[in-house]
This record gives sequence, structure tokens and C-alpha cells, in this order.
Amino acid sequence: MSKPTLPAPSHEVVNQPAPLEGTNLFDSDVVLKELTDRHLDPNRLNELTELGDQLGSAEMIEHGRLANENHPELRLFDRFGHRINQVHYHPSYHHLMRTSIEAGIHAQPWTDAAPGAMITRLAKSYMMGQVEQGHGCPITMTFAAVPSLRRQPQIAEQWVSRVTSWSYDPSDQPAQNKSGCTMGMAMTEKQGGSDVRANSTLAHLAGEGHGSGAWYRLVGHKWFCSAPMSDAFLTLANTASVDGPPDGLSCFIVPRWAPDGTRNPLWIQRLKDKVGNRSNASSEIEYHGAWAQMVGEPGRGVRTIIEMVQHTRLDCVVGSSAQIRHAVAQAAHHATHRRAFGKTLIEHPLMRNLLADLQLESEAANATWMRLGQAYDAGAKDPAEQALARLATAVSKYHICKRTPSVVYEAMEAHGGNGYVEEGPMARLYRDAPLNSIWEGSGNVIALDVLRALLKEPEGVHAFESELKAAAGADRRYDSYLQALSTSLRDSDALEFRARRVVEQMALAFQASLLIRWAPACVSDTFVASRLAGEHGNELGTLAPSSHIDGLVERCVSR
Repeated sequence: MSKPTLPAPSHEVVNQPAPLEGTNLFDSDVVLKELTDRHLDPNRLNELTELGDQLGSAEMIEHGRLANENHPELRLFDRFGHRINQVHYHPSYHHLMRTSIEAGIHAQPWTDAAPGAMITRLAKSYMMGQVEQGHGCPITMTFAAVPSLRRQPQIAEQWVSRVTSWSYDPSDQPAQNKSGCTMGMAMTEKQGGSDVRANSTLAHLAGEGHGSGAWYRLVGHKWFCSAPMSDAFLTLANTASVDGPPDGLSCFIVPRWAPDGTRNPLWIQRLKDKVGNRSNASSEIEYHGAWAQMVGEPGRGVRTIIEMVQHTRLDCVVGSSAQIRHAVAQAAHHATHRRAFGKTLIEHPLMRNLLADLQLESEAANATWMRLGQAYDAGAKDPAEQALARLATAVSKYHICKRTPSVVYEAMEAHGGNGYVEEGPMARLYRDAPLNSIWEGSGNVIALDVLRALLKEPEGVHAFESELKAAAGADRRYDSYLQALSTSLRDSDALEFRARRVVEQMALAFQASLLIRWAPACVSDTFVASRLAGEHGNELGTLAPSSHIDGLVERCVSR
């Protein structure tokens, strides 16, 4: 008796694009290559090519996935009951950290004196941000802490060489025993949030003297402390006074280990259960007499730490730009290899309109961080560039970080149902997209910071206006927009109420000025027409028929 045959397979899997992996994240990005060719020498470009090949590999992309699927674990006590305040990470998280640190993303501008160090570092961060965003938090904080640490020579002598080492050492031991260290930051408290002047943490002098070199004991809490396994943290506290009110907020460095070699009583209370950014452990902490040293002048803590904040905001711009590029590349890849109604998605006019519009956002974002990097590189010797960097960073952080969730959503929708499942890359990208707009100042905070700069920092306003005027005369629509912006900036009526709109106008003018000078005509003309002259609807994918669709679509596809 013969056995019954199995039925034939129900179907053959076809028309499903392969994963976007195995590409060089530098060589495949037309815009990145154009911008870096303009600003960097061949040795720098070779450095980026080598890293881009490593970061675009299937192995690295898998590390990014695993680091987010296997969340950090908080271990408060050892098996004997000793409080250890440890967070354990998946090996893929450590692989990402090691890759970034060995590439110098945390330190290159501070250890490399050759021209273009900042731009090179930002380009590396931009590529790494397309692999995984969460581990970028401690990388950014380590990078951004150096200018603040240098305000106190005695502290800088101890810590700068540790945090600028290109060696990753995740061991939990005193900093002086490690080959490399990372820095964190803890500012906000439950009752204040962004209003750090409402902080209640107190710093009690622990011995003779005060200020530089003196040790204090901190008592209080911080509502958000990311990367709590960092080797030290910059934090804010009010210096306690025996015979009067607190002296005001000062900045302190709090090491994980106390001067006597014991664990510093910086207690992790719990890890935050966040929407995204899952690989990065964000925590609530308490200071139970934690040892700390003052950085900067007493009572000037906000001024001391503001340089760290400015550099983290720069990385918010780059990180969001990376997310935009990642989203556009994924959407273009899917549209290139997926067929519907007789042809590939990318051949359909409506999809081309959407992809071209998404690409405009990527072009503008990339030109922005490239110009900011240029300003940071030159700022040490040029006060005008330094002033431009301060104002333009805040303006750009507001705008680009807010544009990112919309771009990511549209890229997800371009995948159809395949974009809305956890197996693919879009779900994590979508959850991560809002963070940079919240971190280091949400929209209203940034808008008010820009407003204060407009009213109190004339050198920044002058530098910004000079930057915009550099593109004047090339496009009458741009010139008209500049005139309207100038009028808006000088109208004091309800200025705080209009702050968001004013900052948005400044950001669009800044981006347009860069694209007019740097980008091909298909990019600059369409950007000016759609973003400045109103030839655009309320949603992405609503470019006018006269737009340079073909040129933009060609530029968004990874090669």
C-alpha cells in the first residue's frame, strides 16, 4: 500500500525585498560623500570609508538589533547583600560601545589636532547612528563633558585623559585602574524637570577649603540619569551653607567610586521603562552622601555645564539626521525591490513624490550638521564661528529633531504592513525617533533658549544673519523669505508666543542658505519652492509637479 503524498507547498515566497545590509554606509550615501569631499582631505575620507564598510555589515546591524531586544538588567545587590548598583548589558551593546570608542566618536576633536577632526567625528557618529542609537548616549556624554571638565584644570588633569582614551573598558572599578572611562550627566529632578534651578540636591563641604580640589558630600536625587554605569557624572547641586541660604547651583563631578576605593553611595533606584532607546539604561538615582568635587565656579553650575549641553545638542542634530537617512534609505530600498500593480514601487509617480520629499529632509539635515561641524572646528580661533555655533545648534536641534518622527513615519508607511512589524528595522526606528527632540531640551525649552539668545546675544544674531546673507541674490524666493524673517525677528509683539514659528523660520532659512551654496540645483530649487515659497501641502509627499523629482529620487537610493 503506497503512502499518501504530501500536498505541494502552499506558495513560493517572492516579491519580498532582501534586508538592506552589506553596504558601505559611507560609499553608498551620495550626499555624505559630496559634503565630506567638500570639507575633508583624502586621509579623512579613507578613514570614513573604512568605518562605513564595517558599520554597514550584516554583523553590525545584528548587534544593533540584539542590543535593543535584550534590555539592560539592574542588579542592586550581590549575593551577600552588598549594594553594588550595577547594570548588566548584552554583549552586543558592549560590541557597539567598543566600536564607537575605538573609532574615536567619543573623543576625536579633543585628541586629533589636524583640521577637520570635528567634521570627521560627526560623520562617524552619523553613520553609527544608522546602526544603533541607544549606545550613542554615553558616547555623546563622554564627548560633550570635556569642555566642561577643562574649566577646572585640577579636575581636567585627572579625568580628560581617561575619558578621551580610545580604549573601551567596561569593568566596574576605580577610574585610575581602567584603560578608558566614560562620562554621564544627571541634572533633572522630580519637581523641576527642565527647570534645573528648582533642584533641591545639597552639596555639603566634606573638609577644609572649598572649590577646586575640595571634596563635597551630595544628598538628593536625580530623576533622569542615563548610562548609570559611567565612571563619573556631571551633576548640579546647591552648595549648603552653615549660616545662610545655599550659595546657588554649582556643577560637580561624581565618580562611581569614592576616594578611599569603596563604592560611592550613588544609588540606582530603578531603570526607566522607555518608549524606545531600549539598549540605553536610563535610571533614577539618589545621592546618599556621595563624594563629589566642584567643577567651575561656585554658584555658576548652569554656566559650567552649558557647554556640555551645547555639545549634546549638536549630537541630537546628528543623531536625528542619521535616523532620517536610515528611514529614507530603508524606504527607497523597499520601493526599489517591491513590485505592485505591474511595476516596482519606485516607478509609481506618487511614491516618487514621497521619496523625493523625504530626501529633501535628509539633504537639508546633512548640510546643517556639516555646517555646524565646520563652525565648531573653526570656533576655537574665530569668535564669529563660535557665536554661530551656539545659536545655530539650538535652532537646528529644534527643527531637525522635530522633523524626524514625521519622516520615519512616512518611511514606515512606505513599507506597508512590513513596516509595522517588530522583525523589521522600522519599528525600532519609529520608537527612537522622538527622543532627540525631548533630550537636552524639548521643543518649548529650545525655542525659549533661542529667544533669549536673540534678545541677549547680539554677536550670535549677527553671525547667523551673516550666514543667511551669504546665499542672498541667488534666488528671489529665498531673498523674499529672508526679508520676511528679518521683519519677524524684529517684531517684539507676542514674541514668546510666536517662538516656535520664529525658530522654524530661522531653521528653514539656514538650511536653504546651505543648500543654495552647496547642493545641486535639483535639491536647492525644490527645497526653496516647497519649504519657503509654499509649493507644498501639509504632509510629506506633496511636492509640486514642477519639482525635480527624478534627481532627488536618484540621490536617495543606497548604492
